[in-house]
Amino acid sequence: MVSKKITVSLCIIVKNEEKTISRCLDSVKDICDEIIIVDTGSSDQTKEIVKKYPVKILDFAWIDDFAAARNFAFSQATMDYILWLDADDVLRIEDQEKILKLMKNLDPYVDAVSMLYHYAFDQHGNVSFSFRRNRLVKRDKNFRWVGAVHEYLEVSGNILNSDICVTHKRMQGHSSDRNLKIFERRREKGESFSPRDLYYYGNELFDHRLYSRAVEVYQEFLQTGQGWVEDEISACGKLADCFKELGETEKQLEYCYKSFNYASPRAEFCCRLGFYFLNAKQYEQGAFWYKLAARLEKPIGNSGFMIEACWTWLPHLQLCVCYDRLGKHELAYEHNEIAREYSPENAQVLYNKKYFEEVLGIGTKKQEIGQV
Repeated sequence: MVSKKITVSLCIIVKNEEKTISRCLDSVKDICDEIIIVDTGSSDQTKEIVKKYPVKILDFAWIDDFAAARNFAFSQATMDYILWLDADDVLRIEDQEKILKLMKNLDPYVDAVSMLYHYAFDQHGNVSFSFRRNRLVKRDKNFRWVGAVHEYLEVSGNILNSDICVTHKRMQGHSSDRNLKIFERRREKGESFSPRDLYYYGNELFDHRLYSRAVEVYQEFLQTGQGWVEDEISACGKLADCFKELGETEKQLEYCYKSFNYASPRAEFCCRLGFYFLNAKQYEQGAFWYKLAARLEKPIGNSGFMIEACWTWLPHLQLCVCYDRLGKHELAYEHNEIAREYSPENAQVLYNKKYFEEVLGIGTKKQEIGQV
């Protein structure tokens, strides 16, 4: 059966996004058949900027509930499928092309399409933190957003995991205690928190360096035994970080190992353990964990948070350090070269390359061979 081209409504909720909204709309204006902007109370030039584009702009009275605002935006859509973005997201040229191709060939039985979310980048522009989100959904399925803060789109049915990427481009210096205040007000009212609420409440406390309180909330979350496994794994990492900041080393290690209760070892935790033993000058133990990280294969289709460096160059760079401290310079050089394949512009990798070539006399040997 030949598929007809689908039509797409884009839904975005905004508030004071004058610095980012044009960049976002410029990247999608030629893709979507309809653009719906829901403003939740902007006091800057956001609405004036948006009016320059072919969009439908609506106001929504803010009620401390992101899901309510997104559900309102979705309710205004009229096309076959709904795409959603935030104002500080963009689609790169190659991803615009991919989504146009998808729109022409999408199987009508697909209910939702997930896309990679490139959320953070290193100094060289390489993706350092990514995860998946359900981005394009069939309108007549009436999928709903859930959660007042850190809301998620609850989908079911036939889900296609695509290679399309949404790129997050947050403005420098942007920070806010808005989400934390929403959680605090809900707590004060005695509202019931779902396991997911507890996880994200813990994240807000952690981000504001309220480590003791974050520990309490993360532990409360894990004790429910009802969280999404990726959130449970992530909470173990956050707890390890909290206890590190609080100077409780044994607890830090306890939660690194506890992550293994929820799934097979992840590279992020192997690198955590490797770093702990490296700092403790227990280089054999450090090398063990970094070697394990280097051998792991990235989970296919995993929608949890992933630190790209831990699955690529970082364990090799750290193995280089461990082997150097153990006097195994050839092994150290070998792993530094592997790290260089992944991250050729990394300053530490380049420094190590020069250092080991001097230690091993590699440059001298090449020169002598050339003279012969």
